[in-house]
Amino acid sequence: MSLELLTYVVVGLSFALYVGIAFRTRAGSTGDFYVAGKHVHPVANGMATAADWMSAASFISMAGIIAFLGYDGSVYLMGWTGGYVLLALLLAPYLRRFGKFTVPEFIGERYYSDAARVVAVICLIVISFTYVAGQMRGVGIVFSRFLNVDIGVGLLIGMGVVFCYAVLGGMKGITYTQVAQYCVLIFAYTVPAVFISLQVTGVAVPQLAFGSEVEAGGEHLLTKLDRIVTDLGFSAYTDGEKATVDVFFITFALMVGTAGLPHVIVRFFTVPKVRDARASAAWALLFIALLYTTAPAVGALARLNLTTTIQHGPVGAPDGNLRYDERPQWFRTWEDTGLLAFEDKNGDGRVQYYNDQNPDFAATAEGFGWRGNELQADRDIIVLANPEIAGLPDWVIALVAAGGIAAALSTAAGLLLVISAAISHDLAKGVLARRMSERRELLVGRISAACAILVAGHLGYNPPGFVAEVVALAFGLAAASLFPAILLGIFSTRVNKPGAIAGMLAGLLFTIGYIVCFKGVFVAPFLPNEPEHWLLGISPEGIGGVGMLLNFAVAFTVSAVTARPPDSVPALVRRIRTP
Repeated sequence: MSLELLTYVVVGLSFALYVGIAFRTRAGSTGDFYVAGKHVHPVANGMATAADWMSAASFISMAGIIAFLGYDGSVYLMGWTGGYVLLALLLAPYLRRFGKFTVPEFIGERYYSDAARVVAVICLIVISFTYVAGQMRGVGIVFSRFLNVDIGVGLLIGMGVVFCYAVLGGMKGITYTQVAQYCVLIFAYTVPAVFISLQVTGVAVPQLAFGSEVEAGGEHLLTKLDRIVTDLGFSAYTDGEKATVDVFFITFALMVGTAGLPHVIVRFFTVPKVRDARASAAWALLFIALLYTTAPAVGALARLNLTTTIQHGPVGAPDGNLRYDERPQWFRTWEDTGLLAFEDKNGDGRVQYYNDQNPDFAATAEGFGWRGNELQADRDIIVLANPEIAGLPDWVIALVAAGGIAAALSTAAGLLLVISAAISHDLAKGVLARRMSERRELLVGRISAACAILVAGHLGYNPPGFVAEVVALAFGLAAASLFPAILLGIFSTRVNKPGAIAGMLAGLLFTIGYIVCFKGVFVAPFLPNEPEHWLLGISPEGIGGVGMLLNFAVAFTVSAVTARPPDSVPALVRRIRTP
């Protein structure tokens, strides 16, 4: 059986499983549609939460960032996992104690204001659509490579599958679909890692292989990788180039953003009891750790495989470089997707992969006819291409394709559902038509989910960056807008309606403005995205931390000069904080 046919079979079976689960668990009420009837077991909810949160950024892009950035990529590991500690301690049990359906509903009731609820909906929609753009791009990448279809066609197929289990099943269908998707994605991520770890180091456990010796030559993996990449003009893999302030704020924004993501928070409304919310967070962290402790080894092994495949000989010996007309099949197939590109700048017919941004290296490399780096590899392909580069069996490659799609679709479904709930429950039912029947609300929710899927498909086709970069921006927006309002709503009785609204708007608008200034995002950027132009040396990926501090400052200041909240607010705060 050919690789393409095998991939169709494996991916097709996974799709059939997801759709089958959706039909068996389709929502019959708004409680089923929004919070799965609040009957999900903590272990199942932990697994679903892990799948919901471990998106295409975790599966496809994070190891690619680590592979190309090395030490600097650790900010994503620290930020994305550390945020779950904040979520488990500061938010999850209290929001479950509140006992309603959505984050905007909590903000609207806590700050006794429909306006606060509407602002929270706006923040939620901006965050969720930014996040979902990265997921849909991940779907398109996997389809275009492994199923040999256009990215647009791949997006349509992915949208159709999400439509089936998100629109029909709601949270109830999504929850049990995500349990299946977690099993698929974690198996698909760890199996190739074990194969490649054995192949390179002789150690089967990737976490141990990361600190082991390479079998060929007896050199430690990271020592060898440092030597190879520095020979090519790149910075040492184990050295960091990011400024300390930027590392701190990126990690900070990712941690706080994790705790403020609406599609993750809503998962803790689905369990029966408050203590189950804490247990769910603990289980989710365990399930996430299985992938996140594997990712550094995957990134290092992928960079080693890619580099040694292209660059056979030492610098100064161009005859050791890969001949383009003898490039392996994986090189050819990824070229067809446009995510791997070769330009023969010196006309020697060989792939010269060096760092053309290093002036010292350029000066020494001119002696062998070097005219600049000739290989461009998209960071998002590194996990998907790694099994092919390593020559693993076809069934492993097909499994990786199914895992990548599972990771992207699981998060996309959760995001689309919170968008749907925000429109149907928080706007339509909560503000515009309070007497709407449950049946009509459920219909509006499904129509909203369908419309959101169409918008998500468009964003996936025209995304504002590579997968993990887009996701990092979404985390920054969550940190700057929703997290302070939720945290203050739980732990402060003094912050009032004007303070919360002003804080959310200030944090959101500041962060969006900063991102647009340097990233463009559908318009041309106003300033070069370089450290010397950043505020205090903080990149757009980390600016959410500053936006969060601004949110807190504005909320406290405005609350201090306006009237205290009514007596019902301290009573609500005491109720949700009572064990």
